[in-house]
Amino acid sequence: MNKASGKSLEEVHASVNTSKKGGMRTLLSFLGPAYMISVGYMDPGNWATDIAGGSQFGYSLIWVLLMSNLIALLLQSHCARLGIVTGKDLAQASRENYPRLVNLFLYVLAEIAIAACDLAEVIGMAIGIHLLFPGVSLVTGVCITVLDSFVLLFLLNRGIRKLEAFIICLVVLIGVSFFIQLMIAQPDLGEVAKGIIPGIANEDALYIAIGIIGATVMPHNLYLHSSLVQTRKFERTPTDIKKAIRFNMVDSTIALNLALFVNAAILILAAASFYTKGVNNVSEIQDAHRLLEPMLGSTMAPILFAVALIAAGQSSTITGTLAGQVVMEGYLNLRLQPWIRRLLTRLIAIVPALLTIIILGESSTGKLLILSQVILSLQLGFAIIPLIHFVSDKNKMGEFTIPLWQKIVSWVSAIIIIGLNIKMVYKELADVIIASENPIIISFTIVPLCLFCVIMLLYIVFVPLIKKNDAAKNMKFHGDILPINFEEQGDYKKIAITVDFSTSDNKAINKAIKMGGKETEYFLVHVLESANASVYGEDAFDMEREEDYQFLKQYEKQFTDKGYKCEIALGFGNPKNAIPGLVNKNLCDMLVMGTHGHKTIKDILLGTTIESVRHNIKVPLVLV
Repeated sequence: MNKASGKSLEEVHASVNTSKKGGMRTLLSFLGPAYMISVGYMDPGNWATDIAGGSQFGYSLIWVLLMSNLIALLLQSHCARLGIVTGKDLAQASRENYPRLVNLFLYVLAEIAIAACDLAEVIGMAIGIHLLFPGVSLVTGVCITVLDSFVLLFLLNRGIRKLEAFIICLVVLIGVSFFIQLMIAQPDLGEVAKGIIPGIANEDALYIAIGIIGATVMPHNLYLHSSLVQTRKFERTPTDIKKAIRFNMVDSTIALNLALFVNAAILILAAASFYTKGVNNVSEIQDAHRLLEPMLGSTMAPILFAVALIAAGQSSTITGTLAGQVVMEGYLNLRLQPWIRRLLTRLIAIVPALLTIIILGESSTGKLLILSQVILSLQLGFAIIPLIHFVSDKNKMGEFTIPLWQKIVSWVSAIIIIGLNIKMVYKELADVIIASENPIIISFTIVPLCLFCVIMLLYIVFVPLIKKNDAAKNMKFHGDILPINFEEQGDYKKIAITVDFSTSDNKAINKAIKMGGKETEYFLVHVLESANASVYGEDAFDMEREEDYQFLKQYEKQFTDKGYKCEIALGFGNPKNAIPGLVNKNLCDMLVMGTHGHKTIKDILLGTTIESVRHNIKVPLVLV
């Protein structure tokens, strides 16, 4: 576990050279990232929502697919633009622009979305294996999906182009499978055309429609696309940046329209095979597979269905893993080994899948798949809104900010998605509270959580707009120049140094000595953080206190042996409070701190010592 570099997906960053090619070869060198994104738009979660929508409501929800695809195309083009112009992915841009708490919240939501997506892929692949090989149970199929973790590692080590080629082959396999199935089903084209007219039949249709939106406009794809476009190496001139944006738009258009064809084909196949023949309760992928042969009179259709399902699960699980890496590195500036990240993501998905199958039975997988896609849709607003803010900001994008019409359409799309989600959540909460035997418990747990999410949503919508307006009031980059108050000061009289008896102490002490010299008095501070010290404070007497005090005495002796003046002090409890208290009480002129304190995950869970100390002292703080 270590800190991530500033590069998104460092192992493949700028690994595809596009600058030495010309004409069609240049275009082909840019093609690839959107195909990896497109598999997320045709994963097993989409199958569940499309099958449920087609079997229950016929062709009437085709317009939802079309709308979702147009929104997805617009948003993915924003992601590509953000990554190409700024060299930052969406998670990195969020980390740089939002406070720590907001970023932590957005990170948790993104991880939940990725886990929900991976859950759909695990179940989908397991169902595909079970359908193609009936002797393999669904539980065994779920366990087998762990092995695909190593496919990604192998392909990524071979280079991003090899990975893209593998994904494209799977996408083509899915597309061909459904094209043949549509030819067998022979849907009514007139009825298909009527499905383009918008309309929602009832609340159940709304739930399925939201699931379709969540399954189509997938939040983790927004993070991933802004990273994958950075795998292309090109000159950073305005002309080449415009060319990269244009070619990636072509890439997105082709790939996402192919995804639209697959999603529409699944819904149309379900409508033609089941809805038109009075079978309206097909929500399980297994049922759809089982009924295809008797409904269509073809043994080939169910085989193609199962093959395409396995291909969809395998391809989308690869992109889900990469998205997880992008999100973790971007928000937390933390990188795990790829195989650890892959297994972690997969295990998070496998546990609920196994529990659902074991406890509720195999017949419940369809509902779980649809629920996973609704969760994705609920998270969408928290990914879309920051994206729109970033690509609309001239300070970040310069001349490459999106035009006004795209801003308007983007905000309208966000409002539609968020509005539908709020309506659904309100209805579901009301139903749960009414049906529950303990409505008070739900009212004081789930309802406050939902309100907190609404508050965070309002924050990320309006605070960037307010800050932007404040910045616009002053056209100067730094505001009015302020006069400098020149204060002559001699050497520091007393410099405090925090120590923890590690190798960092040498650097901190030597930095202090260089700034102070022989005439300065040095004040060495060490804080005891044990439970005993936290409870009893200065009255805490144990082996740790005695040992640390002796270490401080050894440091003091080394100072005095070299002719330096030195005092020592022990602090007790939380360093955030103990260090400022000692520095202020002893009238120190400066504080020097080494790289002590918490790091990475502990930094998030326990807070940053340095930040708190900085705000509670009135003297300069030097970090070493």
